[in-house]
Amino acid sequence: MTDRAFAVVRAGALTTVQDLGRSGYAHLGVGRSGALDAYAGRLVNQLVGNRDSAAVLETTLNGCAVRPRCAVTVAVGGAPCRVTVDGRPAPWGSPVRIGAGSLLEVGPAVRGVRAYVGFAGGIAVEPVLGSRSTDLLSGLGPAPLTDGAVLPLGRPAGPPARVDGGVPWPAPPTDLVLRVRLGPRDDWFTGAALATLASGAYRVASASNRIGLRTEGPSLERAVSGELPSEGLVLGAVQVPPDGRPVVFLADHPTTGGYPVVAVADERDLAAAAQAVPGTPVRFVPVRSVRSARSAMRITGAHSGGVP
Repeated sequence: MTDRAFAVVRAGALTTVQDLGRSGYAHLGVGRSGALDAYAGRLVNQLVGNRDSAAVLETTLNGCAVRPRCAVTVAVGGAPCRVTVDGRPAPWGSPVRIGAGSLLEVGPAVRGVRAYVGFAGGIAVEPVLGSRSTDLLSGLGPAPLTDGAVLPLGRPAGPPARVDGGVPWPAPPTDLVLRVRLGPRDDWFTGAALATLASGAYRVASASNRIGLRTEGPSLERAVSGELPSEGLVLGAVQVPPDGRPVVFLADHPTTGGYPVVAVADERDLAAAAQAVPGTPVRFVPVRSVRSARSAMRITGAHSGGVP
């Protein structure tokens, strides 16, 4: 077993190939996709000596198991989880050299939702529109992993990182704070609804996925009852469907939509959203400028889970 590839032994609930995504194609109806917790994806790549743009595995809740066909350096990060190699404990959040034919098992998330597995050389599936990311909404990119699948690995770009004092992994949120700028359709909602958005007791709904973080909580009352023609959507858009409960669009979001967008979440807070388990309290904090955003973060004591 000397070829640069790995076999999937256990695919898990949902494991996909992700990189930094494909940008610049929204006008064609193609969204960005990419790792939901982009910070974690970049960090596991840095640990194994890859460029930030290399493709990694993104697991969901219960991890996965793979068997490399060559000796390779790997790193597992994101949601904290148990990592083993051939049944023996291996470090989480640090580069690990494993031999050809060894079994790497990424266990269920102890906290958070999504773990990331980086391989030296990256996952070398064929790119589509410049990215190797799986887009669950459009179907672009490689299919989600299945048991028995074999995925190719690239050649290492550099040596693995030296980890002496530990790596600054953000903890999954116990209270998800999303800084938002109101608009473009906040005028479609009553003043009471906007006050509810800023103070309502929302929680992450179990129906959340890579397309959007759905919420449970009070409904937002519309001031305009008509229908809205479809218009462009961006990452972090807070759309309000007919049930009145906000949906925060994530990496696999559609590029257009017909329900009003009451606000747009700060992209820096979306890595934390990727790790928020169902039931996590969600607070929407309206801000109007960079200065007020920083003040809001100081007042709430929030930690976005993204790059400072």
